[in-house]
Amino acid sequence: MENLSTDWTKAEFKAYLLTYAARCNFFESEEEKELIMGYVNQDQYKRIHKEIEHDNDYQSIQKIMFNLEKFNYSKDDLERLMAEIKQFLKSDGNIDAEEQNLLIGLKHLFTK
Repeated sequence: MENLSTDWTKAEFKAYLLTYAARCNFFESEEEKELIMGYVNQDQYKRIHKEIEHDNDYQSIQKIMFNLEKFNYSKDDLERLMAEIKQFLKSDGNIDAEEQNLLIGLKHLFTK
């Protein structure tokens, strides 16, 4: 399995992860963009957004797994991160089927 490494900060990783989550239903709301911009500046946001547009799902998952390990998230950290992602996905009003499937997939990745 190819390991796609990054040199992101923890904030940039969170921005990538939230952007990945926002794009799972092929629509990124203004509320979601504003929340992501709370973690990174505009230049970082544009760079991360451009990168995720070029990544396929496999590459995104590899980058997520790499950074989870890189930042050594504890079980409690992962639970908080999952709750934060779920709250983030609710920012546009509800969690649709694609977003629910994403949460299931991330939960699986977080328990590896």
